[in-house]
Amino acid sequence: MVRVVLPFHLRTLARVSADVELEVAPPVTQRSVLDALEAQYPMLCGAIRDHVTRQRRPFLRFFACEEDLSHESPDAPLPDAVASGKEPFLIIGAIAGG
Repeated sequence: MVRVVLPFHLRTLARVSADVELEVAPPVTQRSVLDALEAQYPMLCGAIRDHVTRQRRPFLRFFACEEDLSHESPDAPLPDAVASGKEPFLIIGAIAGG
């Protein structure tokens, strides 16, 4: 089971109040986790990735094991600690301002 931590606005959209647990077949990658997340919570389609390009939306970042994975290949394997459920995959809403 892969644990996914969503920012508040996406938890509200998905109607969940805590971390989400997903069954993801190996290899566990950003793409496979997001595909499983959108399959289980179709209301998140388009909120995390663009509908057409499937690219990460601006102002969202992906973290795991204290590393920013936002610019990694979506098909790169996630750390074993994430794949095993020991560590969560975090989707963080970035803060911008001036």
